[in-house]
Amino acid sequence: MELNVDLLGGGQAQGNVANYFASNGRLDVHGMRPFFDPKTRKSYISVFKGGDPKDVKNYGVLPLNTNATLRRDEWKKLDEAVMQVGRFRLGGVQDLVSKGLTYDLGNAMGTTVLEWHDVSDPMEADVTMDGVTRSNGDRPKYQHNYMPLPIIHVDYEINLRELSASRNMGNPIDTTAAESAARRIVEKIEAMLFTNITYAFGEKDARGRNSIYSYINHPDRIPMSIAGAHWDDLVSTIGLTILNQVLVAKSASIAKYHYGPWMLYIPQNFEIVIDKDYDTTTPGTTIRERLMKIEGLQGIKVIDTLPADNAVLVEMLPSTVRLVRGLGIQNVEWSTEGNFVTKFKVLTIQVPQIRSDMNKKCGIVHLA
Repeated sequence: MELNVDLLGGGQAQGNVANYFASNGRLDVHGMRPFFDPKTRKSYISVFKGGDPKDVKNYGVLPLNTNATLRRDEWKKLDEAVMQVGRFRLGGVQDLVSKGLTYDLGNAMGTTVLEWHDVSDPMEADVTMDGVTRSNGDRPKYQHNYMPLPIIHVDYEINLRELSASRNMGNPIDTTAAESAARRIVEKIEAMLFTNITYAFGEKDARGRNSIYSYINHPDRIPMSIAGAHWDDLVSTIGLTILNQVLVAKSASIAKYHYGPWMLYIPQNFEIVIDKDYDTTTPGTTIRERLMKIEGLQGIKVIDTLPADNAVLVEMLPSTVRLVRGLGIQNVEWSTEGNFVTKFKVLTIQVPQIRSDMNKKCGIVHLA
């Protein structure tokens, strides 16, 4: 399966989903999920009538003049398979969700670029005896920032002959392709957070940026060299060396006014190292256990997508990082090829947002 990241903004479109959106003015997910009712022999789509989107009473059905491929219970099976994969624990992304570091968009399909402002830290308090003397006035300064909001999607297909055969035998719809598509998507979101991939598109902000950055390529992250050998190459004083480097990283974060709490993310080649004994004088105490005694360190996680010999110390606050969520993982019907094959897409709008202030202070320390 091929995964695609479509971008839209500034009157430009990149990718087939983005072009569809640009041509039609909107991407109605409910309108792309038609279902066939065998009782009435008619096709319908679900319609959101307003109110709480989590309340099923706020949804109705609208009859269609066109044919639909799947029945309602078959859509449900596909959705259950996709959502199950969507809950698959993927380290960094799951941390953002579980710690409430998310920002939900009200109209993701109508929002192609996320705009936010950085504010300067104006004014200074005066100490006087009478409280009458005027302090120096200062207006806050605002800086505009932009980040594209791509549509991440994977295509798969359902053969109508195979679907008909499974119905005749009373078997449920095969969800293998939908599960695989969803897995590719959640892995891509995790890669956006930890790999050196940058997605740039659309209008540039005040700093000349228009990109989605990761922990290891954000321009304002705090770079820190792992002095000497990498953790998995150390042959002596392993525990003390690693401890000192993490403490230096913590100090670097504090120096930028980011006081934690933190998560430490490490690659696969560091995993075995931190499970070794800290030193010979404390047998049974691992390096991991000693690191977890650092004040403010909430956890240590191994990330499969993090490149070897890289580690990141991340302040877990929304001022440093958050997951921008516009559309949860969804199944939609895309097109039909002849009378035998129907194309489907699994798509989502979810991207990580790494943040810094106007003074380029950021709560991410990158050890490499």
